[in-house]
Amino acid sequence: MTNEGWFASAVVVVVFGALVRGKHEPYLVMLAGLMVLLVTGILNVPESLAGFSNPGLVTIAILYVVAAGLRQTGTLAYFARRVLGRPSTTRQAQSRLALPVMVGSAFLNNTPLVAMLLPVVQDWCKVSRIPASKLLLPLSYFAILGGVTTLIGTSTNLVVNGLLMDQGYPSLGMFGISAVGVPCAIAGYIYVLSVAGKLLPDLTPPTNSDAVREYTVEMVVTPAALAGKTIEAAGLAHIPGLRLVELHRPDPDRPSPIPISARGSLLPEVPEHELWEDPAADTVLQANDRLVFVGATELILDLIRTPGLTPVAPKGDQLVGHPAGRYFAEAVVSRTSPLVGRTLREVGFCALYGAVVIGVSRNGTRLRTPLEYVDFRPGDALFVDAERTFITNQKNHGDFSLVSRIEGEGPATSAQAPIATAIVLLMVLAAGLGWLSMLEAAALAAFAMLVTRCCSEELALSSINFPLLLTIGAAFGLGRALDKTGVAQTLADSLLSVAVGNPWAALALVFLTTAILTEFVTNSAASVIVFPIAFATAAQLGVNPIPFVVAVMVAASCSFATPFGYQTNLMVYGPGGYRFGDFPKIGIPLSLLLWGLTTLLAPLVYGF
Repeated sequence: MTNEGWFASAVVVVVFGALVRGKHEPYLVMLAGLMVLLVTGILNVPESLAGFSNPGLVTIAILYVVAAGLRQTGTLAYFARRVLGRPSTTRQAQSRLALPVMVGSAFLNNTPLVAMLLPVVQDWCKVSRIPASKLLLPLSYFAILGGVTTLIGTSTNLVVNGLLMDQGYPSLGMFGISAVGVPCAIAGYIYVLSVAGKLLPDLTPPTNSDAVREYTVEMVVTPAALAGKTIEAAGLAHIPGLRLVELHRPDPDRPSPIPISARGSLLPEVPEHELWEDPAADTVLQANDRLVFVGATELILDLIRTPGLTPVAPKGDQLVGHPAGRYFAEAVVSRTSPLVGRTLREVGFCALYGAVVIGVSRNGTRLRTPLEYVDFRPGDALFVDAERTFITNQKNHGDFSLVSRIEGEGPATSAQAPIATAIVLLMVLAAGLGWLSMLEAAALAAFAMLVTRCCSEELALSSINFPLLLTIGAAFGLGRALDKTGVAQTLADSLLSVAVGNPWAALALVFLTTAILTEFVTNSAASVIVFPIAFATAAQLGVNPIPFVVAVMVAASCSFATPFGYQTNLMVYGPGGYRFGDFPKIGIPLSLLLWGLTTLLAPLVYGF
């Protein structure tokens, strides 16, 4: 190995050491290593920047915009509620996540699949009160395992199949590797649920309940989605941090006595209604039921995105702007505000401020008066659906002592939900049938999401995880350095030289070599490096090369031991709050399991 090879190896080791220590953000460490390789001439400028223009990386960035459209229209929330449900345990959540991810990954490239599902699972974790660290790494692993069950599940399989055809062999076909890939996927599923789940870190962020601002909000049940379901089946029961405190069922045929407001004035007649305080989980919901919830800001946002629930706004208060051009904000009533001592109906809040009040928080006190009849006091915090100019206009006035935007997507663009669903289905169809590349299909889908106002431009930009993209782009550069300097080839030759004369040992070492390389270079690069060596080894031994080809496919895709061997691992690395050491602790046993299973099954299925 050359001096450049030794230097590149040293840089990679230092980078990995810094990541293990975990004192700096992964993207900063990776970029620092890449810059060293650039400055010292190991990589030139085009080689250093090639990773940032990689089609896979650009596809991931664009798919964040597509996922933002699905989130803001409520489509992802509907998927999470219908398919994933509301698990009561971490293991149950992992089990529910596995099947749709593995099946989807078998027919859709696993990297864009994880890119679209990552925000779904993060939101699901918040609602289910399950630490994201317990589900994001399984999300990556399940996607990887599903990808090895079919020829199109991962680009690596297609690359290796193309190399095989170049040698004059027929294509393996769509399900040509399924006889090995499916048992590997099942074994990995069992491992993650039974073993890995216990090893995953519990990174539940500490909370200070005294500092949490709780809002009282009213929601109305729309006929289509939730009517006829129990509160439990609708996923509205037993949510930590969110309480359903009242259910009102109106009877329009019987007017009620005239109620009295908090300050003693008469209120207009309202329909007679049935009232349940703290309704039971088996209560069946009906259309137009009014549900009163008390919960923190984050949980109220999840509630608003729930299909079948609509916030109750004061009568006559309605914003005319498209939801994609609005946002949620918090505003605290000041002592000099004209709101003090008055109600929303009296002050005409929407016309005056360009916002609609959805919830009110008053020093942790549960408000029992309907929202539009609440007499405001100094210090009341208002949760509002606001037009774009609301914060700018109010920061220079004294009506509110504090005005701030709530991070995340704004009001749901529910009317565009069928459009968003159609856009994604067409994207998958176009890419799956080969009409367009995944990058082209994703770019058109993202453009369509913006043009049809499924999501706002602000949300589209804020949804892109730039630190993740920098980490992935830098990882390509480090892998390129190991490939260019001959480090990867030297490692492959050294390992495979041990097994001369024994096909079973040679097959085991082919898998091991590929698996080790794919942790340091990209999976496609690892497969391209090892394939000719594996093919030549089979020819030298006079045996069928197909078991070796399948071993390269499975091993190149099954990168579990580091965050950098596979893009999906990198995608969950930061959002899951993982440390570098979490990956080898959980991933090495899984890699060894698939190593033994593939070495056993490939010769039995395809024959030497």
